[in-house]
Amino acid sequence: MRHRKAGIKLGRTTSHRTALFRNMVTSLLKYERIQTTDPKAKELRRWADNVITLAKRGDLHARRQALAIVMEKDVVNKLFAEAAERFGTRAGGYTRIIKLGRRPGDAAPVSVIELIAADKPKDKKTKKKKEEKASKPKVRKDKSVKADKEAAASAAPETAAKDDKSSGAAEKKEDSPK
Repeated sequence: MRHRKAGIKLGRTTSHRTALFRNMVTSLLKYERIQTTDPKAKELRRWADNVITLAKRGDLHARRQALAIVMEKDVVNKLFAEAAERFGTRAGGYTRIIKLGRRPGDAAPVSVIELIAADKPKDKKTKKKKEEKASKPKVRKDKSVKADKEAAASAAPETAAKDDKSSGAAEKKEDSPK
């Protein structure tokens, strides 16, 4: 039974498996997309999410922990520089796995694992929706006939006065010689 045993062995020794995933995490962070088998991609997701979470923390201890996993110093520097703005609002799930099918040689299931693009700010959409709601007239569900008549009567003199002014101006324009 595999109770409380996280991870997958992939038929490798511990040192081989660790080296494999360190190299894969480095490649994923460097190129932002790699192709591998499904079981490796699923396990790599755990490693990559852990390193990105360290990068979001951004302190010296987190940088040293990330350097213990990632093989290249330049990749760590790039990750720590852009992680806060790229993944700042996201609380996990920094990678996406896309299944490609079967490999021709041994029919192993192959997939692409990639880093998720930066979240776009949703301020513009929410502002537009709020403006649309504000511009639409509010309709009451329980309108009574009496309230409708009162509203129509109070609005009628104002619109009539506006119509008189606009129609009078139009008549004056028509009467004036050119």
